[in-house]
Amino acid sequence: MATSMLGSVGGPRPLGLAGLFRRRPPRDAWERVRRPPGPSAVLRSVAAASGPGGPGSHHYCLQLLRKRDYESYLCSLLFPAGCRSSVSALRAFNVELAQVKDSVSEKTIGLMRMQFWRKAVEDIYCDHPPHQPVAIELWKAVKRHNLTKRWLLRIIDEREKNLDDRAYRNIQELENYAENTQSSLLYLTLEVLGVKDLHADHAASHIGKAQGIVTCLRATPYHGSRRKVFLPMDVCVQHGVSQEDFLQRKQDRNVRDVIYDIASQAHLHLKHARSFHRSVPAKAFPAFLQTVTLEDYLKKIQRVDFDIFHPSLQQKNTLLPLSLYIQSWRKKY
Repeated sequence: MATSMLGSVGGPRPLGLAGLFRRRPPRDAWERVRRPPGPSAVLRSVAAASGPGGPGSHHYCLQLLRKRDYESYLCSLLFPAGCRSSVSALRAFNVELAQVKDSVSEKTIGLMRMQFWRKAVEDIYCDHPPHQPVAIELWKAVKRHNLTKRWLLRIIDEREKNLDDRAYRNIQELENYAENTQSSLLYLTLEVLGVKDLHADHAASHIGKAQGIVTCLRATPYHGSRRKVFLPMDVCVQHGVSQEDFLQRKQDRNVRDVIYDIASQAHLHLKHARSFHRSVPAKAFPAFLQTVTLEDYLKKIQRVDFDIFHPSLQQKNTLLPLSLYIQSWRKKY
């Protein structure tokens, strides 16, 4: 059935809609633990750790983004000046959580890190951020924009559930994961911009889902190199494709049909998000600059006829900064 939607095999197909301490510490050490330093003391500690005129926690977040999420780094530079540091903090927070899964060898360690961030968020809302650069910047953003704690905790909870190394059972499960992570991040970004609008929230929901789907596709070659496949199982079963087919990097028609169907779902969410364009306040548009990178990837994968392992898909788009700037200037998403 998918083949009839795809058209001829020869050319690119359009996207469908569809350890332990040995000596007892001195008593005053326990007293210091019982009385955590206040926010001002934390900030002074970070400044001191950075050295005179050092980069500080904001610089740390920017460098983390530049290294781990370059596209978000570029987007953050195009936000209004008063919002950039807060947006960078949110994106750096997302990077910290996202890299837990790939940086730990045991799930227990991953759960401990998630618990650190869950407690960090609770402490942030009690004005006692931990001595960690991202947490300090996040605390500043929360104080400055009165960010909703629920969205931050939802991202942590969903990332924690995703520590299990298993494929998504169906496309809806992938979309739910994207809604609870990427869309929640966009809701927080809208709060930073001071936007409270139902249409903007609907657009953010669809863009977040498209972002989650595209991220899953883009990471497939990397996951395959670690003998893992996370693509939705229902789509694979529908086309008679096994996880081993992806591990062996097969490029037959059925494998491409799986990628086509998944990419089409991302395209559909982008289309839905853009249907709200005329109703979304222009003030919200910087939050949706990620659509440029999503559309760029979807066009590239279409040009290579949905060959998920094609080398061109791993190449950086050198024109991306210009494309983002133009989109920002045009006030479109």
